[in-house]
Amino acid sequence: MILSGKEIHARLGKDIRIDPFNPSQLNPNSYNLRLHHELLVYTEPVLDMKQPVATGKKIIPPEGLVLEQGRLYLGRTCEHTTTHGLVPMLEGRSSIGRLGLFVHVTAGFGDVGFSGYWTLEMFCVHPIRIYPQVEICQIFYHTIEGAYENYASGKYQNNQGIQPSLLYQDFR
Repeated sequence: MILSGKEIHARLGKDIRIDPFNPSQLNPNSYNLRLHHELLVYTEPVLDMKQPVATGKKIIPPEGLVLEQGRLYLGRTCEHTTTHGLVPMLEGRSSIGRLGLFVHVTAGFGDVGFSGYWTLEMFCVHPIRIYPQVEICQIFYHTIEGAYENYASGKYQNNQGIQPSLLYQDFR
């Protein structure tokens, strides 16, 4: 079952934490998250799953930044979230998707117990100008059935910013 917006609000400070929280971003069954002003781009022509990959930083100025078609940009949410006893999930807002901007290429599924900023895997099918602080995606929460263990991976838990792929750690 997906939590309603009213239930999300009722659980704040208990099993859901969204920091900062703004009531105007609450929807009937989700909460809009905003885009931080920093992006990462991979700087190597070929990405190797078994190796750390070099990245470069881009800043989204107030007047916006045009994203190139066919290039992956890693962003993050302004909001830090923590979830206990629920499965958090992330989806792009439909208004963003209708402009051809995909907010998460594959990783919209969160783990029960996740705490951190959400890294966004942004990809556009048409050049698009983006702006910092725009409500770019929405988080929603599923209840979980049965016994579970909280997410405890050292790779992405309690992150402090944009997280490039750490898949190479799985090969060690």
